[in-house]
Amino acid sequence: MDRYETGVERQIREAQERGAFDNLRGAGKPIPGLTGRHDPDWWVKGLLEREELTPPLPPALALRREVQDLPETLRDCRDEAAVRELVEDLNRRIVEFRRRPAERPVVIVATVDVEQAVADWRRARRA
Repeated sequence: MDRYETGVERQIREAQERGAFDNLRGAGKPIPGLTGRHDPDWWVKGLLEREELTPPLPPALALRREVQDLPETLRDCRDEAAVRELVEDLNRRIVEFRRRPAERPVVIVATVDVEQAVADWRRARRA
């Protein structure tokens, strides 16, 4: 039975006959990223790797990271009011997070003592 050849199929056949696909980079080698296991998120993981992006953290861990990085964040503040505003905003988001239904695994995020953060900021500015 004769089969109808589309214009695209004809172009591919003619390119093959000309040898346009011979000696392509990676010929005969496995395709990178194909492990044989089905992974519905393969494209996201590939994008993160290609673009050298850090995957987003779960909300609890992101808040913990903010608390951990707080001294460095406060270093750029010019006055005490800005320090207080940043710490109070962080505490507000922590309290809002605590009010949501618990995620699994449960991660405890403590609020930050505003007065202690201001005192630490003052000490760091003198140093």
